[in-house]
Amino acid sequence: MPGIGDPRFERAVVFLCAHDAEHAIGIAVNRPLDGLTLTSLFERIGLDPPLRRLADEAVLMGGPVERERGFVLHTDDYLLDDVSLPVTPGLALTTTRDVLQAMGGDTAPRKAILALGYAGWGAGQLEREVRENVWLVCDPDEALIFGDDFDHKWSRALEKLGVSAAMLSDVGGRA
Repeated sequence: MPGIGDPRFERAVVFLCAHDAEHAIGIAVNRPLDGLTLTSLFERIGLDPPLRRLADEAVLMGGPVERERGFVLHTDDYLLDDVSLPVTPGLALTTTRDVLQAMGGDTAPRKAILALGYAGWGAGQLEREVRENVWLVCDPDEALIFGDDFDHKWSRALEKLGVSAAMLSDVGGRA
């Protein structure tokens, strides 16, 4: 929501990957890191370049927690037993180097994004923030998650809810 009061999340579109009574974890899917592509990151860490279709993909800032750690959100046509976390039907999250190596070869997932860091909430924190209108919640879709029009993902997420950004206010009240 506008006026979240935290520039790290201003107009953020966060895909919720895990949520239970103890915590919640999400990956921001609309925050590309300036000048960092999969190819340049792979070169830095000594991996073969990613498949040509992924080479120029942006690396995202997934959130403020563990920003040096990579999180790959991907379609579930690529899964590693005991490593990949199924998130929803069709999507999974993998945090090991194996998925990066797969992205450089023939076993790459059909769609994937690499984010550095994640957004995290403690027990009850996210629920409280949703009740306080800090966050709006919409159903995900592949175009919203994997699309490269980062500047418009926030407004497209709002459109899924039938909301116009022009109609939102950074102040609220109770009736």
